[in-house]
Amino acid sequence: MRHKNLGKMQCPIARGLERVGEWWSILIIRDALHGLTRFDQFQESLGIAPNMLTRRLGALVKAGMLERRRYSDRPPRYEYVLTERGRDFRSVIIAMTAWGNRHFAPEGTSVMLLNARTGKPADPVFVDRNSKRPLTDTEFLVAPGPAATARTSTKLAMSDWGAARRLPARRSAKVSTAS
Repeated sequence: MRHKNLGKMQCPIARGLERVGEWWSILIIRDALHGLTRFDQFQESLGIAPNMLTRRLGALVKAGMLERRRYSDRPPRYEYVLTERGRDFRSVIIAMTAWGNRHFAPEGTSVMLLNARTGKPADPVFVDRNSKRPLTDTEFLVAPGPAATARTSTKLAMSDWGAARRLPARRSAKVSTAS
């Protein structure tokens, strides 16, 4: 059964899931962020079937998350190196690690994010670059961007998290989309 193509949807979450929405893909990127590059390393780390790993690596290369590079001519062997797009996924991995530790680790934390200089545990949060405030604050809303279709604008207007419900009408059109 072929899944729906999320890459054509306007939602940035759906577009991202089209590229990495399968759990093996996310775990492969996690391992690549830990320095793994070779097929046998990924297979050993994940315990994944070779045919599945081949498909997932190919999909990540096609999505621009990994680059396939030849490291041996005889026999021909390849490694998989993170691209800038793949390295940018690091913040998602960090967020998932923190979320998983907070909600799904009854036995305790198994993976910690540490400050490299001090060795102290970090507690990651997303922060607005402009105001320096955590994005968990209720003052942040979602709003249609300049490229939003009417459907996206309507959907966001109906959202409890949407700007249209909480901002005065005269201001909702002036919501900044800068990141």
